[in-house]
Amino acid sequence: MQPLFKADSGTKSTYLRIETLSGLSLNILTILSFCKTPELRTPSHLLVLSLALADTGISLNALVAATSSLLRRWPYGSEGCQAHGFQGFATALASICSSAAIAWGRYHHYCTRSRLDWNTTVSLVLFVWLSSAFWAALPLLGWGHYDYEPLGTCCTLDYSRGDRNFTSFLFTMAFFNFLLPLFITVVSYRLMEQKLGKTSRPPVNTVLPARTLLLGWGPYALLYLYATIADATSLSPKLQMVPALIAKTMPTVNAVNYALGSEMVHRGIWQCLSPQRRERNREQ
Repeated sequence: MQPLFKADSGTKSTYLRIETLSGLSLNILTILSFCKTPELRTPSHLLVLSLALADTGISLNALVAATSSLLRRWPYGSEGCQAHGFQGFATALASICSSAAIAWGRYHHYCTRSRLDWNTTVSLVLFVWLSSAFWAALPLLGWGHYDYEPLGTCCTLDYSRGDRNFTSFLFTMAFFNFLLPLFITVVSYRLMEQKLGKTSRPPVNTVLPARTLLLGWGPYALLYLYATIADATSLSPKLQMVPALIAKTMPTVNAVNYALGSEMVHRGIWQCLSPQRRERNREQ
């Protein structure tokens, strides 16, 4: 994919800087609250921590893209491009799969007689991250390929070729890392509604997580699917960048949904921001 250095890089840089600041701030606060609040150190909250770490990685990837967009060029060379593509892809997959893990964990926590234990949760988190790293490493080994995105200021999975190599990788990767996590998310929350809705209101939002997963990463899936049946480079660079910019909002959306939307995590963040209140709670 040939880089197209456009004046639009300035607008993209501004957008990415805003999203980077928002995503990093909220997710770093979430991570610090887990470190400093003993009440949050539970198996179920470990899954939320995994998501916050993945989203922090996405925000850091966006920070690199924002810097290069500000420079209107990619200053890190071809090896830097491959590293940037791998890091962004791995953290994106970890974010998607962590959302599905949270959905399953909530179903297990609220709808079964046995609570989540540390061994199960740690194994699940390790599987999410090792699986994400595995799939992100495949383009480095020849199945798929990382290259410059249309404006030439960051690197992502190259969909400009649309050959058999790309198509086989896309459909296999999309099944295991988008469709399957989306299915787990939808089914887990639907079962929660069926089991808990009869006696009480579900303790968590059972609709928003699946919708945000679909709306946040669905445009990327549609772009890649289009690339398998037509020439995606025929689309304008601005249009090709829309899915990436939407996906970069997911760290902020997830932090609001899973951290600020959870009373216990929200309380932990507030205590993290208020040292005096934390000391007062310890004394009590």
